[in-house]
Amino acid sequence: MALNIGDKVPEILGKDQNGKEVRTSDFKGRKIALYFYPKDNTPGCTAEACSLKDGYEELRKAGYEVIGVSKDNEKSHRNFIEKQSLPFTLIADTDTSLNQAFGVWALKKMAGREYMGTVRTTFIIDEKGVIENIITKVDTKDHARQILNYK
Repeated sequence: MALNIGDKVPEILGKDQNGKEVRTSDFKGRKIALYFYPKDNTPGCTAEACSLKDGYEELRKAGYEVIGVSKDNEKSHRNFIEKQSLPFTLIADTDTSLNQAFGVWALKKMAGREYMGTVRTTFIIDEKGVIENIITKVDTKDHARQILNYK
């Protein structure tokens, strides 16, 4: 069952690029832009991460923490962070449990082939850990602005 607007998010989100457990309580009093993306170092995902990097200071001033999630492993995340100079945490959801909890692990189609994958989605979580908005039509090149202007 997918999480929706008004739902409280799980306390334990997963492990970051360094193997450290990430908890929602780590960000108490701050909003979280929790963005799910398909794969490190692919064109669309790189554009999205770089948009968030470029808007990071403005997002922080607006009270947001940015956290990315994909099924890539910790090593892949460390390489992606280093290569793109990303200033935020990436969660390694290798078993897709967080993707599934948020309802973004779904059947996708590309070039006539069907497969399970991450549907690019961002959850705006309020200071109390409750989902206040879900962005499903992500503009990868201008995602930071999308988050800042979502209301």
